[in-house]
Amino acid sequence: MDASSSAAKQPNILFIMTDQMCAPILPFYDPKSSIKMPHLSRLAKESVVFDSAYCNSPLCAPSRLVLMSGQLPHKIGAYDNAADFVSNIPTFAHYLRRLGYHTCLSGKMHFVGADQLHGYEERLTSDIYPADYGWTVNWDLGEVRQDWYHNMSSVLDAGSCVRTNQIDFDEEVMYNAQKYLYDHARRSMSQNRMQPFFLTVSLTHPHDPYTTLKQFWDMYEDEQIPLPTIKIEQEDQDPHSIRLMKVIDIWDNPMSEEAIRRARRAYFGNCSYVDANVGKLLQVLKECDLVDDTIIIFSGDHGDFLGERGLWYKMSFLEPSARVPFLVYAPKYFSPRRVTESVSTIDLLPTLVQLAGGQLQPDLEMDGRTLLPHLTGAENKHDEVIGEYMAEGTLAPLMMIRRGAYKFIYCPIDPPQLFNIQNDPHELVNLAQSSSLEHVQLLARFLKEIEQRWNMSSITAQVLQSQRRRRFTDLALRIGQWKSWDHQPFRDASKQYIRSVAANLDDLEYLARFPRTAEVPPSVAKQAAGS
Repeated sequence: MDASSSAAKQPNILFIMTDQMCAPILPFYDPKSSIKMPHLSRLAKESVVFDSAYCNSPLCAPSRLVLMSGQLPHKIGAYDNAADFVSNIPTFAHYLRRLGYHTCLSGKMHFVGADQLHGYEERLTSDIYPADYGWTVNWDLGEVRQDWYHNMSSVLDAGSCVRTNQIDFDEEVMYNAQKYLYDHARRSMSQNRMQPFFLTVSLTHPHDPYTTLKQFWDMYEDEQIPLPTIKIEQEDQDPHSIRLMKVIDIWDNPMSEEAIRRARRAYFGNCSYVDANVGKLLQVLKECDLVDDTIIIFSGDHGDFLGERGLWYKMSFLEPSARVPFLVYAPKYFSPRRVTESVSTIDLLPTLVQLAGGQLQPDLEMDGRTLLPHLTGAENKHDEVIGEYMAEGTLAPLMMIRRGAYKFIYCPIDPPQLFNIQNDPHELVNLAQSSSLEHVQLLARFLKEIEQRWNMSSITAQVLQSQRRRRFTDLALRIGQWKSWDHQPFRDASKQYIRSVAANLDDLEYLARFPRTAEVPPSVAKQAAGS
């Protein structure tokens, strides 16, 4: 499956990733949405849009490691936000690199460990979050809250701002991503056959804190911001949701309507900020005449409750937390359509390999399945999502099966949950408690599948051992000199802008200009002829 196996011209691929974006409330999923996202809404009209797309683990790092590897969390040790990603696990970046792509990452991917590339040839920024073991979950402590857990300060302090860590990060991500595309266009002027690119642009917004630039805050008025639709009192919550309320410190600490509305207003503003940045990338593609040759994929790592059901953030397989946006813009290859079957981001790797003209390595493990049938409207579309969660908020593996109309959620320490998503999109009726023969039999089939699919005691032991090893080594590594694993982008200043040893001034100015003038400097023409 090397580059030589793909003879046809390969498309460029731009993968735009967002963080904690709640799919059900976006305007290209909900026509009544108040969120202003003109660029993505326009793109969606010309794209294949997946109406039932999920993450496979509703937390940043585990979701991203699954997305990149096409394997379920327990198979690759993707347990929590401090789980390291072993370097020999193949990712879509490894596959695409072997298929002849230049693979580049600008932004967040939440890798933990010394390897901060995982197949990417180039990484343009550091990450916003730590690459060490500091956020390792501790199931040995039971339900004791760890000091780094989410709390409600993001809601209580919501509003507009001039600057935050998150804005600084995404502005750097965007500058570097746009420069990468401009540099690609400039190089293409000098080469007969350009190497195709796979560029991942991974933004941290609209992830909390719920603070947005005044420009985007002012796009909304408080009265335009709807309050959560579903309210569930804390004493009526299911056991996992009760644990989550304690994890985020909202148990016996209810938020006022004013605080909820301000947090949602800032979140809406941050969704508009993401959209504005998508617009910038689309504009660069247009300016550089790259639109027709570039497939654009837009998705995310998980959702956000935003106060629905009295919950915030993620860490649950309920719809606001587990659903993700997912669209593929490639009108040159696929007609616009809506896909109703349930799919997930684990399916991205095999899909990317096929889009690049390659094939999966048959002797390597793969849980993801190609989305080409969904993109083309073929009959053989799968309609299934498997999920696993083993981080904060649970004390045992939490598993999910989404198939057809149903979603089944299972954890050994909790009563099972079974929902008919088609009839009950807000997941208010737990059919696992139903006495009807149909539901009793359906529950029995799901329970049998859980038993056959997972060895819960073995997975629990694996998680506990991983947590204990990481806690032990983290404490040791903090003694004496600290050696950071955080990615340090390299900038070779000797090759930036104008340097006297690189070339003469006229040549440098000519090569940096896009589009270029018709007259080629003699020295550039001579060099091109020689190559």
